[in-house]
Formats: sequence, structure tokens, C-alpha cells
Amino acid sequence: MKAIWTAEAMRDREVIFEYVARDNPMAAIKLDECFGEAVALLATHPHLGKEGLVSGTREFIPHESYRLIYEVDADTLWILAVVHTARCWPPVRG
Repeated sequence: MKAIWTAEAMRDREVIFEYVARDNPMAAIKLDECFGEAVALLATHPHLGKEGLVSGTREFIPHESYRLIYEVDADTLWILAVVHTARCWPPVRG
């Protein structure tokens, strides 16, 4: 199964990397590698994550502080967001 990062998820990933790298560049690299490894695992086992809070999505915790929000569509794994576990998910719209 191919994995595709949406523009929003890539932006999340970049923001997380930049934030962590300010204090610890090596930790940022390791965390980013963790995200990549998780997506590779999900591409092989797409139903490994639990059913998501948003209908049609799934969620996987690759690191204790972050969750990957994704969707499985035929032969494609869509990475929709990377969210800190302390953040409200799904976002409240008002």
C-alpha cells in the first residue's frame, strides 16, 4: 500500500521538527524518523491503528506525545495530520 502525506500533515511534521530542533536537533531527527517508520508500518498494516474520532479515520500513536491521523482508501494510506496528544482532537470549529 502506498502512503501519501497530505500538505496539512507535512506542515504538521515540519512544525514539530522545527519546534523540537530549537532545543535538541538530534531529538527532532529521531522523532521525524519515528514518524516515517510508523507510516511505513501502517502502509503494511493499515488497520493497526484504532478507529479515529473523526468518521472514516484511524489513529496511531508512534510516540507517546504524538498521534498520526490517517485514512485508508483502497490501496492508499492518506496521512491527514500529526497531532500532539495534549492538543484537542478533532479541532473544535466555532
